[in-house]
Formats: sequence, C-alpha cells, structure tokens
Amino acid sequence: MSATTTPHRGAADGTGRRRRGPRTWPAALPLLVFTALCFGVPLGAIAYGAVTQTDPAGATRFTTEHLARSLQGPYADSLVGSVKLSALTALIGGVLGVLIAQAVVTSRSRTLREATLTASGVLANFGGVPLAFAFIATLGISGVVTQLASLEDLGWSLYSFTGLAVVYLYFLIPLMVLVITPALDGLRPQWREAAANNGASSWQFWRHVGLPVLAPSLLGGFVLLFGTAFAAHATAAALVGGSVPLVTLKIADALSGNVLTGQENVALALGLDMILIAGLVMAVYLPLQRRSARWLR
Repeated sequence: MSATTTPHRGAADGTGRRRRGPRTWPAALPLLVFTALCFGVPLGAIAYGAVTQTDPAGATRFTTEHLARSLQGPYADSLVGSVKLSALTALIGGVLGVLIAQAVVTSRSRTLREATLTASGVLANFGGVPLAFAFIATLGISGVVTQLASLEDLGWSLYSFTGLAVVYLYFLIPLMVLVITPALDGLRPQWREAAANNGASSWQFWRHVGLPVLAPSLLGGFVLLFGTAFAAHATAAALVGGSVPLVTLKIADALSGNVLTGQENVALALGLDMILIAGLVMAVYLPLQRRSARWLR
C-alpha cells in the first residue's frame, strides 16, 4: 500500500487545471489611469471637436462637415502625400535596416556591434529642425556635397518629395536596426544547422524558416517606421514648408490660421483621420504579433 501514490487533486478527474495565482491587475491600475489621461482624453477631445460645430450664438451641434472637408481638395492630397511618403520611407528604411542589422548580428566583432547599436540609438532620435538644417548645409542648394558633386545638374533637389524621403531615411534606418536586431538574435543557430543537415540552401532556410518566423517582427518594424514618418512635422516644416503636401503641415496651417481662419475643427478632423489610418495599419500587425512569439522566446 505504501508503494502506491495518491494522484494530485484535479489530475484524477482529467481536468489538469492549474491553480490560479492571485489577481495582479490592480498593479497595472496606475498605468491604465495614466494611459486614459494621456491618450484617452486627447482622443476624446479630438473626436468631439471633429464632429461638432459651435455657431456665433454659442450653440453646439453635431455635424460631419469637418470630416467631409478633411477628405476633399488639398486636405485629401495631404493625406495621400503623407501615406505615400510614410509607406515609401518605411519600406526602404525597413529593408536597409534589416540588412545592416543582419550584418551586425552575424559579425564576430563585438566592437562593431556595440558601435552600430550606439550610433543607431543616437541617430534614431536625431530629428526636427536641427536635422533639417544639417541637410540644408550638406545637400541644399548651396550645400557642400551639392556643390562638390554638382548634384543640381543631375536634377537633385532637397526641397522635394525625394529630398524629404532621403532626410527621413536618416533616422528611420537606425530605428529599424534597433527594432529588428533582437528578433534576429532570436533566430537559433540550431535551426540553420538542421536546415543545412537536411540539404536546404541558405535561400531555402530564409524562405521557409527565417522569414516566416521574423514576419511579425518585420511587419511591426514597418508599422513603427510608418507611424514615425507619418507623424513627423518639424523636419518637414523646416525643410519643405508647403511645397510637399503633408497632413501634419495642413494641420499646423489650419490651427494657426495661415490659410483660412476658423479651420480648427477641420484640423481636428485631420487628426482623427490620422488616428484612423494608424489604427488600420496596426490592425494588420496585431493579428500576426503572436505568430512568432513562441519561436523567439
């Protein structure tokens, strides 16, 4: 009788349920309150202002006029321009960032890795007016590189869509390096060895193992780069002004009354449009986020 053991309670009936630990959600309450105050309140104010209008008498009524106007004429062009610029720079910056990160991860030089990641951390946060002035002094009309290489004869212009895209890549590529390096570190060497032992080439490994596992991380990096470029304002304002239609510049003009007065609600509608576009992009990414989580633990 002593040789027999009593099964664990819960295992005998086949449930196999684990004992639940204490509820820990109250510990996240300060974060939830902070998020609600810093994100929920501004979002509610933007949405309310985008769908309401106050007449001279002080009466407020709901209307879709501002939302409709934000999707017409130059406002619609600015939304399209921002989406094009953000998608293009996010795609190019993502590809180049992955290539640089892969070279760093596969390198045996610890100094190269630390130097690259440190530089990426600095460059990813270097933007705004200082970055615009740095490029003006380098690649502007009278810039050093422009004069030495005679770039104007080749049709180069920093104050154009292409020039703005080059400036954005300056901080988007390092940002992608920082984002994707941990995911590349998560690719276990045993997977490559197993693929090689089964006769798979390097291309077959990346096609059937590497890229499927990294797909959510790559898409997440693209979303981050897209959002960063989509919301950028100071660099574009100092560099191109109104020559390139961007939604952030239109919002600034509407709020300041540079073009037409009384367009504050249209600016709020444009802000709501930006939030919806960012939400759609995130909706594509979130379902794939958990796909590779179990592989990269």
